[in-house]
This record gives sequence, structure tokens and C-alpha cells, in this order.
Amino acid sequence: MDPCPFVRLIVESLALKLPPVAKPAGPGVHPSATPCFCTVQLQDCPSSSSTQTAPLPLAVDPTSTTNSIEPAASTSAVASSAVVISLEPAALQRPPGRPASLTVAVYAGRTGSTCGFSSGRLLGRVRVAVDLELAATRAAVIQSGWVSMGSGRSAARLHLVVRTEPDPRFVFQFGSEPECSPVVYQIQGGGGTRHGGCVRQPVFSCRFSTDRRRTTRTTSPPTKNNRRRCWFGSLGGERGHESREQRKGWTVTIHDLSGSPVAAASIVTPFVASPGSDRVSRSNPGAWLLLRPVGPSATNWKPWGRLEAWRERGPVDALGYRFELMTDAGPNRGVPIVESSLSMRKGGHFCIDPGVVEKSGPFGGGFVMAATVEGQGKVSKPTVQVGVQHVSCMADVALFIALSAAIDLSGDACQLFSHKLRKELSQDQQENIP
Repeated sequence: MDPCPFVRLIVESLALKLPPVAKPAGPGVHPSATPCFCTVQLQDCPSSSSTQTAPLPLAVDPTSTTNSIEPAASTSAVASSAVVISLEPAALQRPPGRPASLTVAVYAGRTGSTCGFSSGRLLGRVRVAVDLELAATRAAVIQSGWVSMGSGRSAARLHLVVRTEPDPRFVFQFGSEPECSPVVYQIQGGGGTRHGGCVRQPVFSCRFSTDRRRTTRTTSPPTKNNRRRCWFGSLGGERGHESREQRKGWTVTIHDLSGSPVAAASIVTPFVASPGSDRVSRSNPGAWLLLRPVGPSATNWKPWGRLEAWRERGPVDALGYRFELMTDAGPNRGVPIVESSLSMRKGGHFCIDPGVVEKSGPFGGGFVMAATVEGQGKVSKPTVQVGVQHVSCMADVALFIALSAAIDLSGDACQLFSHKLRKELSQDQQENIP
């Protein structure tokens, strides 16, 4: 498999040094008395059009009554969360000799906006030229240290480190919606979310099925002695809610080109409306179990991960989710990996990316995977990206493909129960498929 060239643009070690004030005019007047933040944007790049925001700590000299600090100060006093911009292959295709422009705008005040305008007061901007042509081939530090946002001693200074590193990824796309049992293609060439001029090669088939038997009975979780051998026999659920409609019995099996099953995702906790409502609540989420076959015959399956999903309440109608890796210690001893949410209306990305700070954990550092999730009412053909360092064989990829199908189908499972499911998700339609 040939990966697609991606690049991670990282802005880190952010801090602000404000000019000293000899005679403060009063409390709250000098920006040091208010929070500061910055926005980071890479101009003219199709995959990084959105602006990212990060808090901006002040670099303070503890021996001074002001916030003055020498420009040569150790960066150990500079602490800030890193901003990571993932650049797709399309963003790397620029005219020779034309670098991209990274803009960091610094504001005093709190993050947010009022009537479409930023609520902060602009203190200054810093622009850094980024050579994306070289970024895909080798890691580089582009900027490191303090940069003045004006002239003279009265100018504020920004500390930042800007660097790039290659981040090759395998890219895949479902041929149609997961519930339609599509072929899964590998995208070679341009990659990313734009596949014009790319080569599409089939690598997996996706089989979606429902089981009516699992909608009429509830079984107990497997015992210690049969946990590894009987996952498919106990997928009826972990809680009984026979008095209300349940969405369960859904299974997605990923097959390789020879027809052998290499990964699966199946609902183990029904998606059921919480009492007095028509939605799946955070306190009672539905859950999928991600499985990998044990042995060449694939008669036994071993749990790999668990995905929980629910419908968030609040100002944004969102699909909440939580994913953890399973361990040999048992089904209740998983390792938390990611917990977040995405818009039910607009969709978004399911992403596992420990970032540039965290270098420990089951996956280690660096990008792991991302999958697109379309909003309600839109045709969903998930695009899946998997970091090269996390793939040793095609079976590894299949697990992420199954996980992508599960998060996509969770959007359907978390539809309001006042709405009917699409025919592809109904048991009656699936029972007629051989």
C-alpha cells in the first residue's frame, strides 16, 4: 500500500510579553490584567481554512512588579497547548517558490465573538513563511524564539515555535453508506478528502446485517470462561428495556479481498430512548464492540475496542461519543482513548490524535486515524485516514474501517425516536439478504 503525503504544521511554546507599564492607569486597564489569546491560520490552503484559537499565557518575570522578561529567557517559563494543522496533499501542491503564509493574531480579552466580530482587542500579528514543498519530505523548525509585534520598547513580543513534520497516511473511502454493504477503496495519489485524479483500488468489502432475534431478547454479558469465544452469541445487549423501542442487533463485518472476515463492529448495548424523552442520553448510551478474529478460521473473536454514543443536549445538537481500547483484564477495564462530540446537522470528523505533547499511551504519539461523518439527511461515504506508523498489516486497517462504520451508524442509532429509520437499517429489509 502506498500512503498519501500529509504534513503536520505545529505551532507551540506560545507566550506573550507585554511592554512594562511605569504608572498603571488603574485596575483592568493594562492587558496583563486580562486574559489573552491568539488565532492561528494558514492562508490560501484548502485543508486549513478554519481558524484555530489557543490561550496565550503571559511570560512574567517573578522578580519584577511588571510582566517584563528578557527575550533570551528560557522557554521553560513558556507553557501553552500546541496548535496542530493537518495539511492534505492538495494543500501541498503550490507553485514553486511560493511559500504559504502562517498568521498568528494576538488579542487581549476573552475568546468568542459578538455579532460576528471578535470580542478581543487586537494587539498585533506575526506572519511566518512556510515552505510546504520541503515539509512533506523532512521535519524542519521554521521559527523559534521571540518576535516583536511592533517597534521600540513599547512593542509586545510573542514567543512561538513553528515546525513541520511529514505525516504520511493511508486513505480509504466507503463506496456508499456503511448500511448498504459497500466496497471500501484505498485512495492513492492526491488523497485527503478531495479525490480528483486519484487511483481508487478496492481493498475491503463491508457487510452490514441486522438480527431480529437480538431485538426480542436480552442476554447477560459473557462469563469469564467464555468471554473470548461467545461475543457474537451475546450481542443482544447489556441492559433490558423491552418496554421501549430499541435499536440493536446491527453488525458490520469487514472482509478482505479473499472474503475472509478481518474485523467487525456490533452493537452490544442497545440504543434506547431515556425515560420521558425520545433521545439516547449520555447517562444511558448505546455501545458497539470492535472485534478482531482469532486464528485463521475466524471462528473466535477477540474484543479490540468499545465505542459508546449518545445524543447531547444543549445549544448544539450533537452526537457525543467515547472510545476505549479493550485489555485482557476484562470488558470493564478499557483504556480511554478519546471522548468528544460532533454536530448532528453539519457532521464532522471522528479523530484519534494524541497530538504533539502526549507521547505515551496505547497508540503513542502522532496521528492515529480520522473519519468523516456526514450530517443528518446527507449521503455518507466515510473517508478514513490512518497513520502509517499504526499499520503493520491490512488487519490493522480493517479495525479502523470497522470503527469508522460504527461511528457513522451511531448517528442513525441516535436519531430521535420520533423519527423512523431508513429502510436500509430495518430488520425486514435485511432478513431478505442471503
